[in-house]
Amino acid sequence: MNNALITGGAGFIGSHLAERLLSDGWRVAIIDNLSTGSLDNLSAVEGHSHLSFTEEGIENRALVEELARKSDVIFHLAAAVGVKLIVEDPVATIETNIRGTENVLDAAACAGGKQVVVASTSEVYGKGTETKFNEEDDLIFGATTRSRWSYGCSKAIDEFLALAYCKSRELPVIIPRLFNTVGPRQVGAYGMVLPRFVEQALKSHPITVYGDGNQVRCFTHVRDIVDSLCLLVQNKKANGEIFNVGSDSPVTIRKLAEMVREIVNPDVLIKNVPYEQAYGPGFEDIRIRVPDVAKLKRYTGFEPAIGLEDIIRDVKEYLSC
Repeated sequence: MNNALITGGAGFIGSHLAERLLSDGWRVAIIDNLSTGSLDNLSAVEGHSHLSFTEEGIENRALVEELARKSDVIFHLAAAVGVKLIVEDPVATIETNIRGTENVLDAAACAGGKQVVVASTSEVYGKGTETKFNEEDDLIFGATTRSRWSYGCSKAIDEFLALAYCKSRELPVIIPRLFNTVGPRQVGAYGMVLPRFVEQALKSHPITVYGDGNQVRCFTHVRDIVDSLCLLVQNKKANGEIFNVGSDSPVTIRKLAEMVREIVNPDVLIKNVPYEQAYGPGFEDIRIRVPDVAKLKRYTGFEPAIGLEDIIRDVKEYLSC
């Protein structure tokens, strides 16, 4: 039986991953300080004989190493999440993402060189202007006076750290760059666009689109993301590599709002709101964020199975409960 440690395992993605691994016969240990995660996310597996949970932060180096020693694979998902949180608390973003990741990597190395999956993000591409982002593209960030970029910069440092541990200490690491993961258990409180749109429509409030709505994104169901993570850890050739993970089917935010309106509540209005009103003056957004997923397909054969309309229906069902 394989043993997994999931940092941030009570969060949106982590809880779905825990369910999947338990259903596949793994033993799963979770460490989460519940700052943005919730025990409610684990209700479906509460009391499972192969699940253990520790309410603690990954800054507890000794505890992380103790848990790492008992694991075969560490899925490092603990991080500051959401544009809203990042803009409002950049210190926590930097400390959690950089110090926490270093703790996890060092613990994995000291525990005998355990496999680590370090979840990264499409935010590392920053202000890049490519129509489709490739893992080898240059990273371009905005000014340090704008805290919006602190998240992408901190996750880029996480990637450098992970690859350094891989090279210098022969630690097996895989870095998936996740693109706009959505689905049940994601909340809109931290700026996540799809649950925010669905919540507004369910309450018969106007769907608020920040900016002009022509921003382009690709959305992937969390279950598909979990499938891809499981496929990556099965491939030893993936060690030391970075992968774009997500869908490559683009949609504008305006079109997303229209789809939510059609599926959830056809009577609601769609209202544009200036970025300054939502996030404060000087906020910058990325116009196009579409991944080149050829490398992921080459290594795993992965392709998303759940389309955007079904994703919206899944989010609607969850938020309606």
